[in-house]
Amino acid sequence: MIGLPASTQVWIAAGVTDMRKGFDGLSARVQQVLADDPFSGHVFAFRGRRGDQLKLLWWDGDGLCLLSKRLERGRFVWPKAESGRVHLTAAQLSMLLEGIDWRRPERTTKPSKAA
Repeated sequence: MIGLPASTQVWIAAGVTDMRKGFDGLSARVQQVLADDPFSGHVFAFRGRRGDQLKLLWWDGDGLCLLSKRLERGRFVWPKAESGRVHLTAAQLSMLLEGIDWRRPERTTKPSKAA
């Protein structure tokens, strides 16, 4: 994973996106559908209809970066909403990219009683 600046926000575009879209098509979707600025430095995540492909659009200050990932098995967990956007933390983005359900991660241990 590329290290993002601490102030970077991560947004999921709810619904499905045509994965044939590139820099210009996804930038237009950010502006028109999400009503945001693709050059804000935030990360915008898009998922295809089948759910196994994901694209991230990010302005790093010098140019737009377009990252794509396709899972060989499984699907990316996505919000049920057909429109709008969902905010993620950097940790949730990492889980999303690994194919982990970022909505309700479970801890491996429960805290024990304090002495």
